Amino acid sequence: MKTSSLVLILTFISMCSICFAQNSPKDYLDEHNKARKEVGVKPLKWNETLVAYGQKYVNSKKKTCEFEHSMGPYGENLAQGYGEFSGVDSVKMWVGEKPNYDEKNNKCVKDECLHYTQVVWNTTESVGCARTKCDNNWMFIICNYYPPGNYIGSRPY
Repeated sequence: MKTSSLVLILTFISMCSICFAQNSPKDYLDEHNKARKEVGVKPLKWNETLVAYGQKYVNSKKKTCEFEHSMGPYGENLAQGYGEFSGVDSVKMWVGEKPNYDEKNNKCVKDECLHYTQVVWNTTESVGCARTKCDNNWMFIICNYYPPGNYIGSRPY
C-alpha cells in the first residue's frame, strides 16, 4: 500500500513539473536571449514588476480572452494558443517573424515583424511574462518589456 501511494505521489510530482515546463522565467529568458544573441544585442534580465503587471492584465481577460493590448507604459507582445500553448511556444512564434524583417531597409515585410523587433530591441533591458488559461481553454500569454521598443523609424539593433 505504501509503495503504490509513493508511486502515485511521485507520478503526480513528475506530471506537475511537466505542466510548468517551458513557462519558467528561465524558459522565457532563454528564448528571448537566444534571438538577441543572434543579432549581437545584450541579454535581457527578468523583471518581476513586469510579471505582476502582465499577470494582472491577462487575468482581467480570463473570461473573454479578448486579444487586445493593455495600452500600458511598457513594450508588449501578446500570444494566444489552444491547449498547453507555452511561454516558449509564444516566444518562438514571435521570433519566427524574423524572416519578415528587412534589415537593409528597416521595414517589416507583410507588416508582420513587430513582435520580433520588440524581442530584439537593443535598448530594452528587461522582460516579464505571464500567462493564464481563459474560460474558453485558450492560453493567453503576455510579455512586457522595459524600456519599450518598436519606435517607428528606429532600428531595433
